[in-house]
Amino acid sequence: MTAPRIDADTIRSLPKAVLHDHLDGGLRPATLVELAAEVGHTLPETDPEALAAWFYEAANSGDLVRYIATFEHTLAVLQTREGLLRAAEEYVLDLAADGVVYGEVRYAPELNTRGGLTMGEVVETVQEGLAAGMAKAAAQGTPVRVGTLLCGMRMFDRVGEAADLAVAFRDAGVVGFDIAGAEDGFPPADHLAAFEHLRRQSVPFTIHAGEAHGLPSIHQALQVCGAQRIGHGVRITEDIVDGKLGRLASWVRDRRIALEMCPTSNLQTGAATSIAGHPITALKDLGFRVTLNTDNRLVSGTTMTREMTLLVEDAGWTLDDLRTVTVNALKSAFLPFDERNALIEDVVLPRYASASSR
Repeated sequence: MTAPRIDADTIRSLPKAVLHDHLDGGLRPATLVELAAEVGHTLPETDPEALAAWFYEAANSGDLVRYIATFEHTLAVLQTREGLLRAAEEYVLDLAADGVVYGEVRYAPELNTRGGLTMGEVVETVQEGLAAGMAKAAAQGTPVRVGTLLCGMRMFDRVGEAADLAVAFRDAGVVGFDIAGAEDGFPPADHLAAFEHLRRQSVPFTIHAGEAHGLPSIHQALQVCGAQRIGHGVRITEDIVDGKLGRLASWVRDRRIALEMCPTSNLQTGAATSIAGHPITALKDLGFRVTLNTDNRLVSGTTMTREMTLLVEDAGWTLDDLRTVTVNALKSAFLPFDERNALIEDVVLPRYASASSR
């Protein structure tokens, strides 16, 4: 027997968890237009719908470097306190509207200092905006918890500063750390000192790896730097032949290292060729702890609801599959165990049980 098809309303109503989502890649198009006008930045389009289409088309190049280049427009409007506050607050409200009950937002504070803010002031401002968004979402009856991952840009020299800020704000909403930017030519081990500092201070971290660069980047992220999760990690499949796992793939699966997978984004950067053939399905079936994520909602023209829908329609995913990746994400969230468990037991599982009984 085949599982019954999941309708769009059910997918939209399901509780969701997202671990890999960039603040500067998820602005509302209308907000971007308004903020750009305020700061005098010229956009390729000034109609919100046309602008959203431009981002999506520009990102569909199959090249990670060109994909990243679209961020010059979003970053241009995130250099002021007002822009950061608005973007952070709307980020939370957009997640809540999408059914997300837990999210982790990441950004690199060094990229928001062109307007005179210090990196520390950037972090304080974003946390203020996120708190305002969470308060509004709760008041509207759609509570969502959002933790922050600070990023260092792997091709620049301020990764250590970003790591210091992750330590400093560890009890003020920052739940972890990451390095982002172009993978090829900028290996994780270049920033080993920052990762060792984070480990000494008990700050968890994930590392972008296995997207534009292959198995060596995943190996370095895990075995040299000590990452607890991997951002993307689609190329772990290069260590799997005819269903037989190599040593690195076995390490990832057997130690329950979460893979933060982003299907639509991976298609855009050339890391995958189709939703139906995206590695997330095969890895899920092999028992890896895969998680489902949006990466950049504006740039990829997506939401968690859309990502789930694509997997249901193109890869044959069931309600059980959607529940699995949601629980996987919460199990690997950078939250205390009791808080993760409460979200799973009190929020996610009951609502999935209700959906399955319809």
